[in-house]
Amino acid sequence: MVRKQTRRIFLKKMLGSFLTVLGLSSGGYFYANQIEPSLLEISDVEIKHSLIPTSFDGLRIIQFSDTHLGFHYNLTQFITLVNKIKDLNPDIILFTGDLMDEPNKYTKIKELIPILESLHAPLGKYCIFGNHDHGGYGSEIYRNIMESTDFKVLLNKSVTLRKNGSNISLLGIDDAMLGNPDLPLALKNIPNNRFKILLSHAPDLAEAAAQYPIQWQISGHSHGGQVKLPILGALIIPPFAQKYPEGHYFIQGNYPLNLYVNRGIGTTRLPFRFMAKPELTVFTLRTA
Repeated sequence: MVRKQTRRIFLKKMLGSFLTVLGLSSGGYFYANQIEPSLLEISDVEIKHSLIPTSFDGLRIIQFSDTHLGFHYNLTQFITLVNKIKDLNPDIILFTGDLMDEPNKYTKIKELIPILESLHAPLGKYCIFGNHDHGGYGSEIYRNIMESTDFKVLLNKSVTLRKNGSNISLLGIDDAMLGNPDLPLALKNIPNNRFKILLSHAPDLAEAAAQYPIQWQISGHSHGGQVKLPILGALIIPPFAQKYPEGHYFIQGNYPLNLYVNRGIGTTRLPFRFMAKPELTVFTLRTA
């Protein structure tokens, strides 16, 4: 459920916005608008679990998220990102939503498709819907782009990844804001004792995921707050990213769940990043 905006929250946002206008004048404005958005940080995260088969030990997964193409993030920048992903030689590529800021207004789809096509991974490319992928009547636009570039769209469904006779499962659910996430449907026919990675654009669905035998959840959506100020923290964190805005969390439900929230690549609403660098995440699987 989207949290209602109280007067206190509204005043905090307004105060934060006012302080931001002051703080980002001249040099600060230039840094947040031009410099930090290009300071890509590569985060290395180890996924260790006893259910990971030995044949998957050392497997590398790259996650990128929230490019928001069209809103102060262009194809030249995206090509640089794609080349960086290629240099990292992933076994699996994951995109966790919000490809274009406004899909129905984006005019460079023909140029975008070959860039996405150029990404390759031996065990496949997979993606889920974010709220912006649904927004602006964009659902079919996004799906068509991703499927035409060999990404498998995990819309409340799973896929079995096989290596040397062993299996793990990758599952994806729909966006929480504008879609219809259905965890039981995504988990259908997956054995409880198989290692599972869940893709959910919205990180705060982790508490629901922890009621099922899922070991890891990988999310985006939050932009890490995008603009953060000392004491005040993030100016605006979107619904469904209020509890878990960035980094690694451990959630105890019916089953223990690890959650990783990626800060994303592009920007939205405000063309700034401050204390929230764009991020690529490299996950390495390890057998415990």
